[in-house]
Amino acid sequence: MDALNFISRPAYLKKVMPYINKPVIKVFTGQRRSGKSYLLLQTIDYVKKKFPDGDVIFINKENPEYNFIKDDETLWGFIKSQRKEGRKAFVFIDEIQEITQFEKTLRGLLAEGSYDIYCTGSNATLLSGELATLLSGRYIEINVHTLSYSEFLEFHQLEDSMASLTKYMVQGGMPFMIHLDDDDLVRQEYLRNVMNTILYKDIVQRFNVRNFTFLNNLMAYVADNTGSLFSANRINEYLKSQKLTVSTVTILDYLSFLESSYLIHRVKRYDIKGRRIFEINDKYYFEDLGLCHTLRPYDPKYLNKYIENLVFKHLLYNEFQVFVGKLGDKEIDFIGRKGDTVIYVQVAVNVYEPQTFEREFGNLLLIQDNHPKYMVTLDEYATGNHQGILHLNLRDFLMKAL
Repeated sequence: MDALNFISRPAYLKKVMPYINKPVIKVFTGQRRSGKSYLLLQTIDYVKKKFPDGDVIFINKENPEYNFIKDDETLWGFIKSQRKEGRKAFVFIDEIQEITQFEKTLRGLLAEGSYDIYCTGSNATLLSGELATLLSGRYIEINVHTLSYSEFLEFHQLEDSMASLTKYMVQGGMPFMIHLDDDDLVRQEYLRNVMNTILYKDIVQRFNVRNFTFLNNLMAYVADNTGSLFSANRINEYLKSQKLTVSTVTILDYLSFLESSYLIHRVKRYDIKGRRIFEINDKYYFEDLGLCHTLRPYDPKYLNKYIENLVFKHLLYNEFQVFVGKLGDKEIDFIGRKGDTVIYVQVAVNVYEPQTFEREFGNLLLIQDNHPKYMVTLDEYATGNHQGILHLNLRDFLMKAL
């Protein structure tokens, strides 16, 4: 495959460039089919141009050609066999979590000093346990998300419009969709296949999940309650209504499996006044709304959930650490933190009704600091500044670099 045929995602390439040919492992992480492999290939093209005398070794674990590489020993042997003595080797490994104890080989190669290493992984456990212990301080993680709204417009060659936003909201931002016919059934089938791959490879097989019925019910519950406060007790009540009995520990474990596959993201609550993080009643949002709709089809009556999910995703794309804000008995939909930068974002379908306007803007006005505050709605004419709060249309917010 030639990465020159792929649409570039410069925001991610910009992140990896400072670390090229440096003694640190570059790890692209994210949900399956989010575009990690394409970024790896684009990086290969860049490396070939910048270091024409280097050896490029590419291992794609999704290609049956590399099925024989199952563990650290076969990985080590193959890489050593491909490198020419006296030359710098650039090693690229796609879906490295498929190789048992791969971290041992990475540590050995890094120690030799003549290898520049890049890899992708579709499971958050990639950077936990042994890898974190053995390679602490010697890797950089670049989290790759499905397409942002601006990338979606570029990939699909669309103008920014309400129709484009609706299309993005319905089908999500899986990059490969640009290669499919403009047919809803074809796209839905593709998304279902992606969802099944994530379930079986990244959850069922990796975590030896036995209760598949519960897993399906839990995913449906998350889809129905995106952006709502979660508690194990509340999920327990739902499961009992479905005539399922599952322990609290199992519920929390399965939620962590879904999160580990990057299918969903957990957002903790932050007490703005007390400056502390709550350990209970988190919220969950989907990495991609298209995949969410494979569990619960798109329905305009849930616009508020979809809008909130897109705002959350845009904050992630802009590298914010995201929290749900709590201020007494009031809630701020999102607090974004990035270094010394803090922003507050409130989300609503519209604020036409005076009561809604007062509630949504009023919550932000209670925050006694000078950090930027946004009110994001679907109102086409949302604009202006209300007592220091910037009111933006969702499309404008999603196109904004934060």
